[in-house]
Parts: sequence; C-alpha cells; structure tokens
Amino acid sequence: MEAEPLLYPVAGAAGPSPGDEDRLGVPDGPEAPLDELVGAYPNYNEEEEERRYYRRKRLGVLKNVLAASAGGTLTYGVYLGLLQMQLILHYDETYREVKYGNMGLPDIDSKMLIGINVMPIGALLYTPVLIRFFGTKWMMFLGVGIYALFVSTNYWERYYTLVPSAVALGMAIVPLWASMGNYITRMAQKYYEYTHYKERDEQGPQQRPPRGSHAPYLLVFQAIFYSFFHLSFACAQLPMIYFLNHYLYDLNHTLYHVQSCGTNSQGILVGFNKTVLRTLPRSRNLIVVESVLMAVAFLAMLLVLGLCGAAYRPTEEIDLRSVGWGNIFQLPFKHVRDFRLRHLVPFFIYSGFEVLFACTGLALGYGVCSVGLERLAHLLVAYSLGAAAASALGLLGLWLPRQVPLVSGAGLHLLLTLGLFFWAPAPRVLQHIWILYVAAVLWGVGSALNKTGLSTLLGILYEDKERQDFIFTIYHWWQAVAIFAVYLGSSLPMKAKLAVLLLTLLAATISYLCMEKKLRRGVVPRQPRIPRPQHKVRGYRYLEEDNSDESDAEGERGDGCGRGEGAEEEALPAGPRPGPEPAGLCRRPCPYEQAQGGDGPEEQQ
Repeated sequence: MEAEPLLYPVAGAAGPSPGDEDRLGVPDGPEAPLDELVGAYPNYNEEEEERRYYRRKRLGVLKNVLAASAGGTLTYGVYLGLLQMQLILHYDETYREVKYGNMGLPDIDSKMLIGINVMPIGALLYTPVLIRFFGTKWMMFLGVGIYALFVSTNYWERYYTLVPSAVALGMAIVPLWASMGNYITRMAQKYYEYTHYKERDEQGPQQRPPRGSHAPYLLVFQAIFYSFFHLSFACAQLPMIYFLNHYLYDLNHTLYHVQSCGTNSQGILVGFNKTVLRTLPRSRNLIVVESVLMAVAFLAMLLVLGLCGAAYRPTEEIDLRSVGWGNIFQLPFKHVRDFRLRHLVPFFIYSGFEVLFACTGLALGYGVCSVGLERLAHLLVAYSLGAAAASALGLLGLWLPRQVPLVSGAGLHLLLTLGLFFWAPAPRVLQHIWILYVAAVLWGVGSALNKTGLSTLLGILYEDKERQDFIFTIYHWWQAVAIFAVYLGSSLPMKAKLAVLLLTLLAATISYLCMEKKLRRGVVPRQPRIPRPQHKVRGYRYLEEDNSDESDAEGERGDGCGRGEGAEEEALPAGPRPGPEPAGLCRRPCPYEQAQGGDGPEEQQ
C-alpha cells in the first residue's frame, strides 16, 4: 500500500521535497536563499518613501493650522454673538420686567462685564504656568471649553451661573490666545523642518536652522489664522441678522431722544430709548438660538481636540516643564529687560485699544447713534469682511521690509482717527451711511495689518521655542490691560477717546521705528537665560547621548560652556583670553555620569 504524502514537510528534512517551490520559482525550505526571506523589498525606494513621509507631515501641519484657525473663529464668534444678543435683550426694560421681574439683571450684567474685563489683569501670573503644565494644545482645548461653559450658563440666567462663568472666562482669555499664537508659530517652524529635512539630516539633529528661515511660512500661517479670526465678527452677527433684528424697533423710536453723535457724543449712546424690542421673543426661540450656539462651541472643542496635533514632541514638553516652576513664573517678568519688548509695548496696548474702539466707539458712537440699532450687524460684518480680506496683505512681508505692513496699518488708522475727530453725523439721517461702511472696512484693513504684523514680528524676533509662550503671554496680557482701560473709560467723551487713541498710535509707531533702528545698528538684545532642564526621572531616554532631551538653545550653548546666545547683552572683548581653559570642564557628562547623578569631571575635584 502506497504511503500518502505528508501534508506539511518535516522540519529539517534532508533535501527539498517536490513541492518546495512557490509560484515564483523560488525554492522553499532549507535551500531558500536568505536574501529572499529577510532582504529589503526589491522595489523599495527609500528616497521616495522619505519624500512621501514628509509630505504627509506637511499636510498634517496645514491641517493643524486650519483646525486651530477654525476653532478660534467659532469660539470667538459664538462668544461675541451671545454676549451682544444678551446685552441687547437685558437692556430692554420691558424684557427685564416681564421675564425676570426684580431679579436685578442690570446689576448681574455689570458684574459679569467686570469679571470678563478685570480677571485678565492677573493672567501674567498664571498663564505661563498653565501653558507649561497642560501643554499648548491642551491649554487651547481648556480655553475653548471655558468659552463653551460660558455659553451653556445662558440657559439659566442667574447670578450664580452668569457671574462665575464670566470670571472663569476672564481667566481663560489670555491663556487661550497666547497658546494660539504660540501654536501657529510652532507650526511654521515644524513646516520648515519637514520641508528642509535633507538639510537637517546633513547638519545633524542638534543643529539649529538659520535664523529667520521659518519666516515665509510664518507669514502665510498668520495670514491664514487672522483671515479666519476676523471672520468671527461676521459670524457673531448671524443671531442678530436672522433672529433679533425681527424684534427691534426702527431708528425713529430708539433714537428719538438722541441729540448728538460721533465726536460730539459722550459715553455710550446717551439718550438711547430704554425699550428697543417691538415684541418679546418667545423663550422657545431663545432656547433654540442658544442651542445652536452651544452646538457650534462644542464643534470648536472637537476641532481643537481631534484635529489639532501637538505643538511639541513629548521630550520637548518634558524639557519645557523641567526648567522649574519658579523659573517659569519669573521668566515673563525677566523678559522686560529685552529692549525689543519694551519698544513694542505701546503697540500691544494700541492693539487692544483699536479692536475695542471698532466694536464700541465706531460701531456704537458713530453707527448705532446715527443709523439705528438694526444696522449694527451690517456695520460689524463690513468691518469683519474688510479685516479678513486684508489679512492676506500681511503676505507683503514676503517681498517688502517687515516694517511696511505694520506701519501701513498704523498710518491708515491715523488718517481715519483724524477724520473721525472732526465728524459728527446727525442722528436719524441715512444719507451718510455709506461713509460709515467705508470707515468700517478701512478700519478692518488697518486692524488686519496690525494683528498680522505684530504676531509675525514676535515669531521672527523670538524663534527659541523655550521663549515663545512667554512672549505671546506678554503680548496678550498688554492687550487685556488696554481693554480693561477702555472698559474703565467708557463714559468719557468721544473726543477724549479719540485723543487717547491717537496719542497711543503715535507713541507705538515711533517706539517701533526706534526698535528697528537699534536692530539695524547691531545692538544686541539682552534676554534672560533659560535654565537647563532638571530631569528628576532618570529613565533610559536620559542616558543616551544621541537621543538627548536638551533643547535647541542648549545645543548651541554646549559649545560655549553654558552661555546662551542672548544671555548677556554685552559681547566679550576681542583679543586673547586671560587664561587657558581646562580642556575637560566644558565637555558633556557621559551616560555613566548621568546615571550616577553627576555633572561631569568638575564634580570630582
């Protein structure tokens, strides 16, 4: 009886069996060539795969920028739209009496505005700590979540819901927008790394790219971000256009007792009628509108959470936290010694002044005061579209000196401020409404040049990833201080407001030009030294010299025995050194010394 062939060949059989060849004719079993089994794929092209890998990385960076921009736009648009609708409804005395009785809604609104405007004053104390503790992306997510919390409390308008949420919102303003500015700058730097990966491989992973190399990408990304951001003012008017405008009286009723507008006015809408609603909106309709706004706020949270990638690698996040929480707290104050920041502070203040003047002085003191509350939304839409379109003008920095966009925006605002200083439109007259729209669009153009130019300038001047969160915290903190000052001076005459705006603009422009002149003369800015990270956990990653967690700036300091590029303002005098330096004192500790906790040969003396 003939034996049946084995289903599986015996391991280690002496010689190949008749079926030990696959369909391609390659022998199997012990006679199979080793290269065919463990060798590289024959059609594998390493250079092409590397190119595809970094192309996916670049597309990921673009996705991060678009997601962060869209999330910021939706968040700020929902906040402004809800606050505007809420203040208009609460202003109407019939609405207050019918809906809330003697609950004291004006007092609640005033305390809510105090919480939003006052709380950012202390943000310089905790913003860097929060950003370093949570990380840039998670700080953005937390800030957007607090904005969504503020929206959700309007379902039940009481003192114990509105005021605490307004205080939390005020505390989140500076951390959110500082982390946003830091995030966009980091994305530009990462895009440069993924575009010039071959140069980085040739130079080595610890070698920093040339200064200013990421500036073109930063200009493009900031233009994208602020094009989206300025659209938030238009998005905020959608509840007014599609819902609240149907309930408003016309200008003949609301402006009946208004006597003067524009430069002759004092405070905000003196003489404006106390009843602005022709009929009261149903509670069901208000709940529907607030639910839509809540859904949009939730969508913004999902965009930041799901589509925004990390701004730093995990080892970089560890380094940023490991400099010590006391140092993180002090470093924003220590950066005041940098003359570049001192010269830019007037521009930071003016940046807060001008955006609030557009929403209150121009839109209310000139617009609503003369053409009625029902046209407020259209004026702010004109401002928003002008600013969003003009944000692309920031790309002029690719071909022109960086001073041109910033100074051009300041010059445009200077001309508009002078024109508004001598213009007092008549109440209830619509013949001059085209002038208001032109002024709103041109003011938006100046705002776009201002915001885009400032953020791009900060990203170019401060390329060190260890400093960027401090710098953007200082920028947005000064903006918050300016907004608080505008809130305190809301009852001043319009001429006083325009005079303060004009003086601040002139001081900001002169100070900025002085800074540029110093930089052209070669004056070296004095920056505080960033301490070396002190890792308390000595894992395997900290024992490898090639995979060190030191930051880029420390890699440069490695050759200079601990001196950073901006540690001192005065350069050492040329000539021979006073004495020879020991050869071994500046070398880096070996992995064994790191594991033992030592810092090199200097500890052995």
